Amino acid sequence: MARLTRRRFLQVGSTALVGPYVWRRHGYAAPSETVLHASFGAGGMAASDISALTASKHLQLVAVAEVDEARLGNLKQRFPHCTVYKDYRVLLDKEKNLDSVNVSTPDHMHAPIALRAMMRGLHVYCQKPLTHTIQEARWMRQLAAEKKLVTQMGIQIHSHPIHKQVVQMIHDGVIGKVKQVYSWSGKQWGDPQPRPKREDTPPPGFDWNLWLGVAAERPFIGNGYYHPGNWRKRLDFGTGTFGDMGCHILDPVFGALGVSHPTTVCSVLPGPNDYNWPLDVEVHYRFPGTQYTTDPVTLVWYNGNARPPQEVQKLLGKPLHDQGSIYVGEKGILYSPYIAPPQLLPAEAFRDYKLPEVKGDNHYLQYVEAIRGHGQTSTPFSYSGPLTEMVLLGCLATRFPKVELHWDSAALRFTNHEPANAFVHKTYRRGFEVPGL
Repeated sequence: MARLTRRRFLQVGSTALVGPYVWRRHGYAAPSETVLHASFGAGGMAASDISALTASKHLQLVAVAEVDEARLGNLKQRFPHCTVYKDYRVLLDKEKNLDSVNVSTPDHMHAPIALRAMMRGLHVYCQKPLTHTIQEARWMRQLAAEKKLVTQMGIQIHSHPIHKQVVQMIHDGVIGKVKQVYSWSGKQWGDPQPRPKREDTPPPGFDWNLWLGVAAERPFIGNGYYHPGNWRKRLDFGTGTFGDMGCHILDPVFGALGVSHPTTVCSVLPGPNDYNWPLDVEVHYRFPGTQYTTDPVTLVWYNGNARPPQEVQKLLGKPLHDQGSIYVGEKGILYSPYIAPPQLLPAEAFRDYKLPEVKGDNHYLQYVEAIRGHGQTSTPFSYSGPLTEMVLLGCLATRFPKVELHWDSAALRFTNHEPANAFVHKTYRRGFEVPGL
């Protein structure tokens, strides 16, 4: 997979459709009326996604793939005509009339499922982070563009008016060109302990093999070690706090600064062990300048107990929120607590400034309406793919503490540290490969 070129991938993908893209059979309405939809996942975030998407009268849930029967809940009562599968591959083979899917599984299965669906010509709503590896994010973006699909990544805060305010304020030059950004999350999706040396029996109704999917085989460990929630801490399945919250908190940073790919990335704290992401992270990025920034512009991400330097915190004159960003500009500071009104500093310099009035959007219904030909999504894979690549570069850098990694985005490789290139991609387990890759 690592050696597959973009041209070869798109050539193969364009001929690997599972039969023709049939709009309707059995008397269903035209796609402008009803979007026939399938969900990969039924519990947790998938349940939330299903509820939000089916709030549209123009979307009908016709199929679900869920590896754990206990997470189906009252799905069949709510959607009596919905067909339930355990294996996502079987769903995609049998449900020939689909228009759209949402992928709301653990991170490691986002790309394998979404790429299969996209090769069929299906529109995709995919939870964050978009993928588990940088190469997968690039493939998702390329295939979405090639097939002209409607896509959206599940970073709902992107459509919140506070997010839009921050982006507009930076674009309006309220604090001048941005020189430095500090962003953080107090969450600690990590684990300093080694993997327990035991093998437990999976609970009834839970298919451990299908849950593993593309990941290498290993014994099941119970008591929530992997399923249903702690997989975020594990290297092979999640992306730690950085991948989880970075896609939310760095989204307005990415959009406001107008940056794309960093030139360098460097982690300064101890990295993961052989199994799990670290609790505390500090990663430094350098980007080429844009019209909204100095050249270069730098970004530092922190999570867990790590925080911006005390001298930066003192500029605020108040305790930091548990999550947020600080934009340091040539004419002032924009302090943006996560999902809270932005604040301009020094306060006396911006006493007469009025925050821009912006409207929010429904992130889910925006996606449904875009499929129906009404408007566009705000986080298509053309946007969220590069955002995810940036975040995953930071996750990858934690594996090589205190090594400044030089990134060649066009070549999808680091130019100065070959060991890091092994983590840009991964190999899928036999039987779970994506046809055409």
